[in-house]
Amino acid sequence: MRDDSPFTPRNPVPDDLFVGREDIMKDSFQYIRQAASGRQEHIFLVGERGIGKTSLALYLGSAVQIEVGLLPVHVNLAGVTTLEELVRKVFEGILNAANRRDWLAKIRDMFGGYIDKIGMFGVSLSFKPPTEKLTDLVSHFPEALSNIAEKIKGQMKGLFIVLDDINGLCVTDKFAHWYKGLVEDIAAHHANLAIAVMSVGLPEIRAALVEHQPSLMRVFSIERLTQLPDENVEGFFNDAFKKANMGVESKAMNRMVRFSGGLPVFMQEIGDSVFSVVGENTVVNESHAIDGIRRAAGIIGGKYLTPKVYEAIRSRKYISTLRRLGEMATFNFSKKDLKRKLNDDEGKVLDNFLKKMRELEVILQDKESGPGWYRFSNRLYWVYVALESQGSLSKLSHRESR
Repeated sequence: MRDDSPFTPRNPVPDDLFVGREDIMKDSFQYIRQAASGRQEHIFLVGERGIGKTSLALYLGSAVQIEVGLLPVHVNLAGVTTLEELVRKVFEGILNAANRRDWLAKIRDMFGGYIDKIGMFGVSLSFKPPTEKLTDLVSHFPEALSNIAEKIKGQMKGLFIVLDDINGLCVTDKFAHWYKGLVEDIAAHHANLAIAVMSVGLPEIRAALVEHQPSLMRVFSIERLTQLPDENVEGFFNDAFKKANMGVESKAMNRMVRFSGGLPVFMQEIGDSVFSVVGENTVVNESHAIDGIRRAAGIIGGKYLTPKVYEAIRSRKYISTLRRLGEMATFNFSKKDLKRKLNDDEGKVLDNFLKKMRELEVILQDKESGPGWYRFSNRLYWVYVALESQGSLSKLSHRESR
C-alpha cells in the first residue's frame, strides 16, 4: 500500500488542491479590500458540517496576506464558550502569526511576560495571562487590536481575523452583545483600524446569534457554502491523483464524484480510501473506486452515523427497521415498499422511525419521486447502513437511483 497519499481527510485541504468557491472568494475579497482601506468589515461564513468552511477560510487567509496586505489570523474556537478564552486565543494567534514573519519584537512588549514557547522545537507561542488581565482585555479588545495594527503598519495594513467554529460561543447572549459592542467601539473610537473579521459557523448558529442580538443582522455580510458542483469535484480528484503521478479511469471518476455528493469531507475520505486500495497501480479503475467507497463509508459511518444514530436510538424495533431499510439496498425508497419488509411490531413504529431518521438528518423527503418517498441525505450514509445490514456493496453497485 502506498504511504504518500495526497489526501488529508483529518485536516483542511492544502492550498494547491483547493477548488471552486470563485463567487464567494470574489465577494469576500471585495469586503476585505474595503477593510484594508480603513473600513471595518464583518463576514459570516455559514455552512453545514463537512462543507469546507475551514479550508476556504485558510485559503482566503493565504491569499489575503499576499494580495491585500492584511495579517491573517486563524483562530480555532472549537469548544470555546467564554469571551476570556476567545480573546486569549485571538491574541495567541496574532503572536504566532507575527512570530512566523520575524517581527515579533514589534508587538511583544504589549503582551507583558505572559508568552511561553511551546512545541517540540519551541517554534510556537502560548499566551497565558492571569484572569484579571484577560478580563481587562475582553473589555478593551478594540483598543488592543488598534494598538497592534499600529505597531505592524510598516509590514501589514491591518488584520484579517477568522473566528472559526464559534458554535459554542453562541449558546448564550454574551457573545452577541459583546460583538455588537466591538463593532460600535471600533466605529466610534478606532475608525481608521483596518480590520476584517470572518466568523465561521453552522446556519443555526448564525440564526441564534441574530436572535440574541437582532442588530447584528445588518453588521454581517453573509457568505453561504453549498455542495461543490460535479466539475469541481472531478477537478479535485484529478489534481490530487495527478500529484501522486496517477490517473483515473472515467468509470472510477464517476463513482467517486457521485458518492462524494459535493461535500469536501467526503471527497477527502473517498480519495484517501481509494488511494489506500490502489496498491502499486498507477491508474485508478472502477474496482478500486468501489472498494475505496466501501472503506470510506465505514469511516464516515463510524465518525458520524454510529454516535448520532446507532447510539441514539435504543429501540430494538427501530434498529431492526433500520436493518430492513439497509437490506433494500436502494438510495431512495417509498414508505410503502419499506413497510412490506417489516413484521407487525416493526410496522407499528414505522411512522415514528421515519420521523426520527429525518430529525437525525439520515434521510430526507424525496419530493421529486412523490408523496411517501424518502432518500438518504447522502450516498455514504446509504452505503454504511447497507453494509451494516448485509456486509456487501455488490448489490449497491447495480441499484443506484437516478
